[in-house]
Amino acid sequence: MDHVAAGMTFFQHTTLYWVMLVYFGFYPIFSAVVWVTTSIIYFFRKERMGEEKEAALYRLAEPPPMVSVLIPTYCEEKGIEATLDAALRIDYPRFEVVVVDDGSTDGTVARVMPYVKRGEVRLVRKALNEGKAMALNDALPCLNGEIVLALDADAEVDAGILRALVPHFSSARVAGVTGNPRVSNRRSLLSKIQLIEFTSIVGLLRRAQRVWGRIQTVSGVVVAFRKKALVDVGLFDPSMATEDIDMSWRLQKRFWDIRYEPKALVWMQVPETLPGLWRQRRRWALGLGQVLRRHGGILFHFKNLRFWPVAYEAILSICWSACFVILTTLWILSYSMGIPPVGAHPIPNFWGMIIATTCIVQLTVGVVLDRHYDRSILSYAGFAVLYPMIYWALMSTIAVLFTPVGYFRRRPKITLWKTERK
Repeated sequence: MDHVAAGMTFFQHTTLYWVMLVYFGFYPIFSAVVWVTTSIIYFFRKERMGEEKEAALYRLAEPPPMVSVLIPTYCEEKGIEATLDAALRIDYPRFEVVVVDDGSTDGTVARVMPYVKRGEVRLVRKALNEGKAMALNDALPCLNGEIVLALDADAEVDAGILRALVPHFSSARVAGVTGNPRVSNRRSLLSKIQLIEFTSIVGLLRRAQRVWGRIQTVSGVVVAFRKKALVDVGLFDPSMATEDIDMSWRLQKRFWDIRYEPKALVWMQVPETLPGLWRQRRRWALGLGQVLRRHGGILFHFKNLRFWPVAYEAILSICWSACFVILTTLWILSYSMGIPPVGAHPIPNFWGMIIATTCIVQLTVGVVLDRHYDRSILSYAGFAVLYPMIYWALMSTIAVLFTPVGYFRRRPKITLWKTERK
């Protein structure tokens, strides 16, 4: 035990320790300032542009392009009807709704068949379960629309979603437009914190990344693609844990443009329990690790310069998570041995309060920007204080444990569906 204590004391006086300590303290402040500043720039450029410019931006072509609303599903009998009902209420002159069932073993197909018999929905039924990416790939040749709105089978879209998304495709460079997912199940503490996360982290970061010129990932729950662009990059890769992140990077490496549309609302279900959230974020961390290994070469090619901020931000965030986990573990062990750790205190000190305050300001800005689309989030703003206290530790631990696994482990040939909501 004495040797361990001596080793810990020695390490806390090394250059490496101080570099980690400084990085741990400064990075969240720097990133928050960048995110907030650039997201506010995006907000006033794109979301408060004036009535005339807004009307011109969202004007549909004549005739409006045909859109295929594609819903891949696997064992979603509990929510598929609500998803279909919402999809059929979309206010748009030319669209079809297509369900691709990937070998469901429950009553999903039985719930879809009444819609098929009424001629409201088309069904592509696969006998063999091969995962979401393959389900999307197999359904694409069956679609009539050049624009494909991919929608999760447990999500309910706003009626105006296509009128918000489709006008972006008037630019021939646009390959995809990601929507604005909102949390619909708000019963548990975890789901309420995720509501704040999607409002103040995901939404804020996507606004910021649009100013940077590239988006790290579209939302798999709701995104519109140009079918020609998907074919151009070779369709979805079934070996990737997160087909949406991989597709986002592949499209932008080919110099297709991806945009964010905050008016394209969809109401989604999020995990309400810790095991469910752990499984979901584990998959996301694995997927990011796979993407960094597969596409990390962009950091060495000047032609991908506009992608560098997104790629470096992902890498720097993982490094910060590692510092968070390592330093916190070290400090806990130090206190347990009666050794006052260097640079830490059980009661938040001046710098700790600056970090927490910066985080709260960032979360508040996200709520203020997104309240135009979901007024109800204001009543949940108080849960923002729990984000740095609870969520940082959980998300950092998952990132440190599983992103390296995704980077170094050999990818499977096919990634099958994961059940994460429970």
